[in-house]
Amino acid sequence: MTQGERPSSPAPALDSLTAGVQAAAGKGPPPVHLWNPAYCGEIDMRIAADGTWFYMGTPIGRPALVKLFASVLRKDPERFVLVTPVERVGIRVDDAPFVAVAMETRGEGAGRALAFRTNVDDWVIADSSHPLRFEREATGGLRPYVLVRGELWARVSRPVFYDLVELGEERDVAGVAMFGVASAGTFFPMAEAAELAAQLAAGEDAP
Repeated sequence: MTQGERPSSPAPALDSLTAGVQAAAGKGPPPVHLWNPAYCGEIDMRIAADGTWFYMGTPIGRPALVKLFASVLRKDPERFVLVTPVERVGIRVDDAPFVAVAMETRGEGAGRALAFRTNVDDWVIADSSHPLRFEREATGGLRPYVLVRGELWARVSRPVFYDLVELGEERDVAGVAMFGVASAGTFFPMAEAAELAAQLAAGEDAP
């Protein structure tokens, strides 16, 4: 919470929040970027690294309810929030709020695009507005993400990442040979090609 920002009221219970989200939901994605109600505090809701949503320590077992909450999720500078026209509550996110669980290729050659399906059934095409990024893990491996909307990213699941690597290629980027993948006219570098070659020569998994 920023200085001077105070909860206007206790965070709503799950039933109250659900009713508010249902009232705000309509056809198409809710315009959460336009809503700026008072901050109502944090609710005991968490999104685990594997994409599972928890409420008060218990998994939310209804996919339709998870999708409903996901539709009003937003990343504010201070925190992740669920937002409706009348209330805004903070939740915890362990890693990225979504997981990319499937990928399909659309088109061929230079016009090929990679489309990713998230665990809440959103589809996003990797392009200049929805980039792929690759973070280095402590083990030396790569952790891939794709931007879904706003500041909300989806971690690319390991099986999908393997499929992504199969589509990879080597390109020159600012004078350095980089291994990466192209989608919708944009090349997304994963790592230096020489580094990957050294890992393969040493018998290590790459990337």
